[in-house]
Parts: sequence; structure tokens; C-alpha cells
Amino acid sequence: MLSDSIYLPKPFDDKNPEHAKTLMREHPLALVISNSESGGPMVSHLPLKCEVLSEPDEPWVLWGHFARINPQVQALQSKPQALVIFNGPHAYMSPSVYPDLVRVPTWNYLTLHVQGNVEFLDDPQAKDQLLKQLIADHEHVYAQQWRGLPEDYQQKMLSAIVGFKIRIEHRQLKLKLNQHRPEAQQAMFAQYAQGDENMQSLARWMSRLGMVDVP
Repeated sequence: MLSDSIYLPKPFDDKNPEHAKTLMREHPLALVISNSESGGPMVSHLPLKCEVLSEPDEPWVLWGHFARINPQVQALQSKPQALVIFNGPHAYMSPSVYPDLVRVPTWNYLTLHVQGNVEFLDDPQAKDQLLKQLIADHEHVYAQQWRGLPEDYQQKMLSAIVGFKIRIEHRQLKLKLNQHRPEAQQAMFAQYAQGDENMQSLARWMSRLGMVDVP
């Protein structure tokens, strides 16, 4: 039985599947976490693509690939359960956003935890198709360059990786944006909207969630 993997107070627990899909699409580099054969943690940083199947009751599927020599591959073959974490934007929050001074600073962030079993794909044709799907989101024109590479080079590159998919069986989306402190949200939004890239991204999420009035 899968268990929750993150401390998730009710104000930050978001059940909207569209928000989860947006976070994965905007921040595809994920942490794939599993147990080693001795029981210790193993972590790989991998770009992943989420496929949402047409049937609403069907689980979402994550697609990606490991380097074949990555020892996590062997560990997952015997212990296939994995936790995958997508981390979104994050930023410091100053207590100056509150109307009174008896406050403390905090850190706001977005994160998605998903769990499921890893299934490996090692057929060259399947891996070639997988690579095209992964690249399509970032540089779709590269597919033509890939097709023009020498066949022996293509085979060498394909043999160096192992594809995989994970059917998502459990999902937790935490959007920590000070939702429980409405008196500070408009001022926090104003600070974030004028800040760095992470802060501006959090401001957009506040707007997306309807937390603030945007002119």
C-alpha cells in the first residue's frame, strides 16, 4: 500500500489535476527516488514527460530514461517502486507583507510527489520513439538532425540508455503560497511580481489560483 510522502497541511493540499499537469510541464526535471538493494536511498535527476490517458480513470504515465550504467537501474529491477518529485518555483517571503509586526518570515514553494512502479523499455525502436517524444517538448526540430546521424552512432547512443515508464498510483500536490493568511496575499503578490524569475512565477500561480485581485 502506498503512503503519503510529504507533510501536507490542508490549506496547501491541491487536488486540481490541471495544476499538477502544469507543474510537470513547466518543471520537467524530476527527482526519481528509490531504494538500493541494501535499503538505502538512491536518487537520479531526470527530465520526464507525463502522458495523460484519454480515459479519466486510467493512471497517468511518466516516461523517461536512465543511463544504462546508472546503478539505480539494477536496484529498480528488483525493487521497482519509485517516488518522483517535481519541484516548482520557490522564494523567500518577508514578514513585511503583513499589516502588523508580530510575524516571522517563511519560504513559499510548489512541489508534486507521485509514486508508482517502474517498468523498463529496452527495445531500440521503443527507445527511439521515447526519445523523440521527450525532445519534442523542448526542440522538436532536432528529430530531423537525429535521423541524419550515422546509424551506428544512433545504435551506440540507444544502447547506452534504458527507457522506462511509471504508472502514477499516488499523487500529492503541495502549493504553499500562504493561502491561510489572506491578509498578506495582496502585498506578497506585489513583492513577488517585482522580484526574480522564481518570485514572478509564484505571483503567476497566485493569480492562477484566484488568490489576488489582478488589475
